[in-house]
Amino acid sequence: MQNTSVVESLQSRLMPRLERQRLHDTVVEHLRSFITEGVLTPGQKLNERELCDTLGISRTPLREALKVLAMEGLIEINPNRGASVARLSDQEIRETFELMSGIEAFAGELACERITDQEIEQIKALHYAMEASKRQHDLPGYYHSNRAIHDLINLAARNSALRQVYLSLNRRIHALRFRSNQQAPKWERALHDHEDMIQALEARDGKWLSDILRRHLLEKCDAVMQMAPAESGPVESHEEQQG
Repeated sequence: MQNTSVVESLQSRLMPRLERQRLHDTVVEHLRSFITEGVLTPGQKLNERELCDTLGISRTPLREALKVLAMEGLIEINPNRGASVARLSDQEIRETFELMSGIEAFAGELACERITDQEIEQIKALHYAMEASKRQHDLPGYYHSNRAIHDLINLAARNSALRQVYLSLNRRIHALRFRSNQQAPKWERALHDHEDMIQALEARDGKWLSDILRRHLLEKCDAVMQMAPAESGPVESHEEQQG
């Protein structure tokens, strides 16, 4: 009986903590998705009350989530003006994509040495899902599969230090990578690139995969830079857009 009461006591203490952690993680992920998919745009001032209503939460978990996103470079917090979505300069965009192209290229080399047949089959399945999303003009679904393919290649490299750098850097450019696929020719080229990635993985050809990934990321950068003028117009707050 005593042991049972001890377990119940521990559960009662741990459950609220676990629930808070799940809520925190969920809010962070929702806000990341809003930024990636352009619901919240670069430079946009965030309306806390509106976001709380949208997510069905109080201001405390929202502000905790915003602090996490600020550390990731996705949000800028000004003590006097509040929080806004971070806007990268042209130089920051180009430098970040250049670095990312090197990171993904190196991950591709390592992945060809260490990937399993089962992991390659997972990547193939994601590629088929990506093709289906394109046929349905489902950009979020397409990007989800696209992102998962790159993520699995990075995981297959089996290098935890490389993994941490990849995750940190990739969060800053998720939204740009998402929007770079909005034109049909770019979807076609990206699909062709991913077919070549799979062939390189099956051949365990690290040099080939490295070259594909480096070019793929640099072409993404060029596509983003072509879009940049359209994104550099006047910044609206979330309040103004809704009004």
